[in-house]
Amino acid sequence: MLENLTGRLQGVIKNLRGQARLTEENIADAMREVRMALLEADVALPVVKDFISRVKERAQGKDVLQSLTPGQAVIQVVNDELTVLMGKGNVGLNLSVVPPAIILMAGLQGSGKTTTSAKLGKLLKEQKKKVLLASADIYRPAAIEQLKTLGKQQDIECFDSNASQKPQDIAKAALDFAKRGYFDVVIFDTAGRLGIDEAMMAEIKDLHSFLNPIETLFVVDAMQGQDAVNTAKAFGETLPLTGIVLTKLDGDARGGAALSVRHITGKPIKFIGVSEKVDGLEPFHPDRMASRILGMGDVLSLIEQAHKNVDMEEAQKLADKVKSGKNFDLDDFKAQMLQMRKMGGMGALMDKMPAQMAGMAAKMNPDDADKSIRRIEGIINSMTPLERRKPELIKATRKKRIADGSGVQVQEVNRLLKQFEETQKMMKMFSKGGMAKMMRGLGGMMGGLGGGKFPGMR
Repeated sequence: MLENLTGRLQGVIKNLRGQARLTEENIADAMREVRMALLEADVALPVVKDFISRVKERAQGKDVLQSLTPGQAVIQVVNDELTVLMGKGNVGLNLSVVPPAIILMAGLQGSGKTTTSAKLGKLLKEQKKKVLLASADIYRPAAIEQLKTLGKQQDIECFDSNASQKPQDIAKAALDFAKRGYFDVVIFDTAGRLGIDEAMMAEIKDLHSFLNPIETLFVVDAMQGQDAVNTAKAFGETLPLTGIVLTKLDGDARGGAALSVRHITGKPIKFIGVSEKVDGLEPFHPDRMASRILGMGDVLSLIEQAHKNVDMEEAQKLADKVKSGKNFDLDDFKAQMLQMRKMGGMGALMDKMPAQMAGMAAKMNPDDADKSIRRIEGIINSMTPLERRKPELIKATRKKRIADGSGVQVQEVNRLLKQFEETQKMMKMFSKGGMAKMMRGLGGMMGGLGGGKFPGMR
């Protein structure tokens, strides 16, 4: 989502680092570039003006101008102010009430409220909370059924409402059901509209008065750009919002909503939607997002994602093989691919890596790379256990059988085997301490995943 903004700001950073010393003139030039980058990213004009003013004031301060590394000092100022713009830190949910704690979800139709309700339910379930999902969206066809289906997939109970009921009646019955069932949290999905209207606002205001939720979250589509800010402002004037959830940050939005919505509403961004999958909801950390915007990556989130999704025992076994440089076979190669998919695929990984590392795979199309990973898994699955352990046994007739079994051409089996050989060489380099050589090899391998080595790849 933030590629264009990151690219522009990286250019400004590179130029600043090249300055022997900073003057008011070259700071002004840099701020002009930053201003254009933010406006192109669809950041609200009042937010841009305020941000540039604060950065310029700090950048022209004595500490920065007299710094031994003035370019880096300005970059630190930009990073700090980006963090302040989006909020000083992660603000979690407040559930410190007598159960059940009510979370009311508000927003326009299509913003992702229903999916976000299920995602939030999954997060809370992982925290050992007993969660009830409830929907009062009686207007959108199958909205209630959608929430029930999502709840069932995650083994989360969903209150049995239907479109013939009135929203307030649903709210009353769901609340009574939650109390009798000793639920810790009720996530209440509300109706949206294609645009803000009086009837919608009156209905959700009445629901809020009745439910008295501890959390009122405004779900906003990051793809809306400036409209997202205006919508958030309108909802904020109607409801006492406690936080914001930004959805579809994995899309091709320019990122302006992420930088604007907190400043305009004064409410913290609590979660961000990073994929359509039910586990694609993450707590929002302003400092980490600022680092990503400036091309520094988000290594902390990457580590957290690994701990959450990766089988650490299997990862340790693989690490031991890498360290020894022995017995690394095609089953291990496939295991690497599976671990990558569990972490969200190549796109999710590259999105959080620092720009320098991401540059190694600059030509890679993440979607194509993920397809390639699935194709590799298919080819390896078509091999016998012996062939996976000893790939050197795979000659012409075996290659033909494997290709037929996985629905690919023999050439693709050859490419996989060559790629595996390269990976084996990298592992041996690693075991002998050849880190620099291994990193160069890694760059080539990652480029290979999306650089045209498989048919249909860019």
